[in-house]
Amino acid sequence: MTNPPAEHVRAAFGVASAEPELLAGGQGTTWRCGDTVLKPAASTAEAAWIASTFEQLQIAGIRLARPVRSSDGRWVVGGWTAQRFVAGRPEDRYEEVLQAADRLHSALAGVPQPRFLADRDDLYSWADRLAWGEIEDVQGRLGDGHGANLFAELAAGRRPVTATAQVVHGDMFGNVLFAASAPPAVVDVTPYWRPPEWAAAVIVVDAISWGGATTDLVQENAERPDWPEMLRRALLFRLGVSLAHPRSTAESLVEILSAAEVLQDQLAS
Repeated sequence: MTNPPAEHVRAAFGVASAEPELLAGGQGTTWRCGDTVLKPAASTAEAAWIASTFEQLQIAGIRLARPVRSSDGRWVVGGWTAQRFVAGRPEDRYEEVLQAADRLHSALAGVPQPRFLADRDDLYSWADRLAWGEIEDVQGRLGDGHGANLFAELAAGRRPVTATAQVVHGDMFGNVLFAASAPPAVVDVTPYWRPPEWAAAVIVVDAISWGGATTDLVQENAERPDWPEMLRRALLFRLGVSLAHPRSTAESLVEILSAAEVLQDQLAS
């Protein structure tokens, strides 16, 4: 958990008098101050791109957490970025999450590839490139156990894809919020340059691994282009993150490995 944003940061975003409240999720780093949410920006370039891209974006049927500028017009102050608070919580309404993803990605289809993505070297970017066969695990971060062997088996079955890459939100599971009859809200955008079908497949893998969804969700989305290959790469992505993450728990590893074995059977059928 990070410390709350300093007073000068809150003042810059116009919420100096608001008492910071730690929000659930967000890796223990996200704070609500009145009607504004503040969170650390891992990359100033990425945070500024997200804010400028979503500042005026309008999508029918989706609520967006609008970015907030500081009093002098900056998107990032002292390593913090701000957005409007949107009400809601994650629910196991996965078809609606997938529909929200489709609407979001349709709206983002013409956005140029952000330059910062090529330089991003965090664990998730590494696992993404590894899943797509763009790099190899030269440092042995996957280990040498059952999980690494399963990863190798899945990777060996990769086939070329024809789906077109674009800007996508690569972590929508848990980041689509529902509040009564209001449209779903999309928060915490994590951009990747991949086909939208891959982003949908990540939702499906996450829902099966940690959300209690059944493999029926796989079949319900089978008409999506390159679906088996998108599902394979999404599974490799999540498996790579889980195997290499220093804070992975035994329970979370069992869940993703169990899901991987089930989905491997689906891919083989």
